[in-house]
Amino acid sequence: MTQVVPGASADDEPPVEARSGIEDFVRRRFLIGVAFGVLFTAIFIAANDGSRVLNSLHIFDWRLVPLILALSLCNYLLRFAKWHYYLGIAGAGSIRKTTSFVIFFAGLAMAITPGKVGEMLKPYLVRRVNNTPLTTTTPVIVAERITDGIAILILAAIGLLQIHYGWVLLVVLLVIFIVFMAIVQRRTLVENLLHRFERIDLIGRRMEAIERLYESTWRMFRPRPLAFATLISVVSWASECIAFFLVMLGLGFPASWHLLFAAASALALATMIGALSLLPGGLGAAELSATGLLVLFVGSAQIGHETAATATLLIRFATFWFGIALGLIALVCSDWYLNSFEARGID
Repeated sequence: MTQVVPGASADDEPPVEARSGIEDFVRRRFLIGVAFGVLFTAIFIAANDGSRVLNSLHIFDWRLVPLILALSLCNYLLRFAKWHYYLGIAGAGSIRKTTSFVIFFAGLAMAITPGKVGEMLKPYLVRRVNNTPLTTTTPVIVAERITDGIAILILAAIGLLQIHYGWVLLVVLLVIFIVFMAIVQRRTLVENLLHRFERIDLIGRRMEAIERLYESTWRMFRPRPLAFATLISVVSWASECIAFFLVMLGLGFPASWHLLFAAASALALATMIGALSLLPGGLGAAELSATGLLVLFVGSAQIGHETAATATLLIRFATFWFGIALGLIALVCSDWYLNSFEARGID
């Protein structure tokens, strides 16, 4: 039997009849993202002298690819662990790890949707399994992104402090985050603000759902869960930074601490810029910033723009597009799996 979570109501979520409409909406956004990604990649290669990019690929040590992909997979597996941990914190009812695993990896395909709006597929699929309200699980998506952002800031800061770039900006962002977290944890303050807005008819009708949304958010941003989830994020994103370092080694650069910190900082900052751009998968913003930052941090005397572009393309295919491929496989399997899961009547 599917589990009904106490407190859920018909007003909180779309009706079952809307399932095809929601899935069609997500599918359209996914196709838009893929089309944009293919177009941009072609333009990016052409703009960086396609023949030189191809020449750089010829010298790459392809024996490193399995290790690079393994590090990328490590990132996704650790982020799944964080997702499942947060589901428990949010009170998402009983959900099997295998089901949670399929849902998380299906969500990876949605990273290419504009503004990552497709990631709402994950709370929607959880609701299909056990009727958990979207207001309970939506904060999980927010918490994932915030802890990823903290981890990326930490990794960027470590690198920037070593190569003496832009640390003032990171301090400002850290202060903004601390203030935000302090406000979220002031329950009395937030509840008083909510009650003030309750007089507005549109908000008043949804106050129960809004309060449940805040309650779930408050739980996930308590110091212990936040610290644990952030630690997972730091380790997971560090694996991608190391993968970028290996890409640089594969292109013939000698190993050094400076190269490691430069690659880590460039990838971390480019990932942040891509996320803030709200473009599909950060496409364009992430690639252009990673290329420019790599030249800046490594030094134009040591790395040409075409080689930096090649390194960027390689790491994006090994991380972002690899994740999209894994997500597509999970997405294809998810409908069959979740339907069979429900048909068997397993909690």
